Amino acid sequence: MTKTASFHDLAGKSVYITGGGAGIGAALTDGFLAQGAHVAFIGRSDASAFVEEMAAKHGRAPLFLQGDITDIARLRASMEKAAEVQGPIDVLVSNAANDKRHRMDDLTPDAWDQLQAINLKAYFFAAQAVAPGMRRKGAGAIINFSSISYMMGNTGYPAYTTANGGITAMSRSLARELGPDGIRVNALAPGWVLTQKQLDQWATPEDLAAHLDRQCLKTHLAPQDVVDATLFLASDTSRMMTGQCLVVDGGVVSTG
Repeated sequence: MTKTASFHDLAGKSVYITGGGAGIGAALTDGFLAQGAHVAFIGRSDASAFVEEMAAKHGRAPLFLQGDITDIARLRASMEKAAEVQGPIDVLVSNAANDKRHRMDDLTPDAWDQLQAINLKAYFFAAQAVAPGMRRKGAGAIINFSSISYMMGNTGYPAYTTANGGITAMSRSLARELGPDGIRVNALAPGWVLTQKQLDQWATPEDLAAHLDRQCLKTHLAPQDVVDATLFLASDTSRMMTGQCLVVDGGVVSTG
C-alpha cells in the first residue's frame, strides 16, 4: 500500500476495522498503520501472517481479534478489548461484507437473515457499541461501507444490494442522532474494486470491459482508491462532513 497523502491528526488514533485482515480490509489496516494510527481488527480467519507482515513493514503490529461479526456478543467483546489495549476507539470502519452471488428464487429465509446479519445488522451494533466511548470523548468518526451496487440496480445479489441501501440510510439517521455529541457518521460506496477475490471469482473479461465502459475514468479501481477516501473521512480534514454517502467508483453513478 502506497502512502499517497498524510493525515497528521490520525497519528496515535485508535482505529477499529471489521474484516481488516483480507482484501480491502487488509489494505485499510495497512493504510491506517502508515498514518501512525493504532489499528485493531476482527476477522474470522487466522491473520497471524498478515499481522507479522504489518509489524515488519510499520514497526508495530495491528491487534488481531479473531471472531465472527454476526456474533454480536463477540463483536462487542472484541471492541472492548481493542479499547482496553489501544485506548478508546476514535475511528470505526465497518468494512466486512459478503457479496456472494445469489438469485431471488434461491433465497431462503435463513439465507436472507444470514446475509443481513453480515451486511447490515453487524454495522448497526458496531456503531451502537462504539458510540458511548465516542460520546465521552466528544468526538469520533464512523465509516460504514456501502456500495454502488444498489444505486445501479444490479441483479445477482438482491440481499446484498438491499443491505447496502440500508447501510446508507442508517448512516444518515445515525449522523443526525450522534451529531450533537460530536460524532460523524458517513457511508462510503465503492465501485467495482479489483481485489484478488473479485478477479478469482467474478471478474470475467467481458464484465470488466462492460463496467469500464460505464465509468467516466477508464481505469479500474484498486484498493488504494478506497483506502485514501476512508482516511479522508476518518480525518478531521472532513470534520464538517457527516450523513453523507461518498461514492468512489470512477464515475459510474451520479449523486446529489
